[in-house]
Amino acid sequence: MPVKNLRFGKGFSVALSNKRAQAATMVIAPGDCEGGPDNRHRGADQWLFVLSGSGVAILSSKKHRLRAGSLVLIEKRTTHEIRNTGRTPLKTLNVYVPPAYRADGDELPRGKS
Repeated sequence: MPVKNLRFGKGFSVALSNKRAQAATMVIAPGDCEGGPDNRHRGADQWLFVLSGSGVAILSSKKHRLRAGSLVLIEKRTTHEIRNTGRTPLKTLNVYVPPAYRADGDELPRGKS
């Protein structure tokens, strides 16, 4: 059974994967964002859990406030952007079902692991 101690450095990092799911860390600096109006996962749902910081999730043009403890389900094919609106880094743990990225952070083709 794989176990990994997570480190929340800058940006996005795949932490752990198997054929069915994947976990990744993401840190967004104040004023920055990840994603945008064309960003979507073609073959995976994303569960985003906010560990610290504050921001907004824009899902299909609808805004949702984020703060520590927020859990967001971003269903596959939903366009999305995560924006840090606070003064401290926005730290999130993300789970993808099935995996959405290769270990180097490049997106996987839909339905591939």
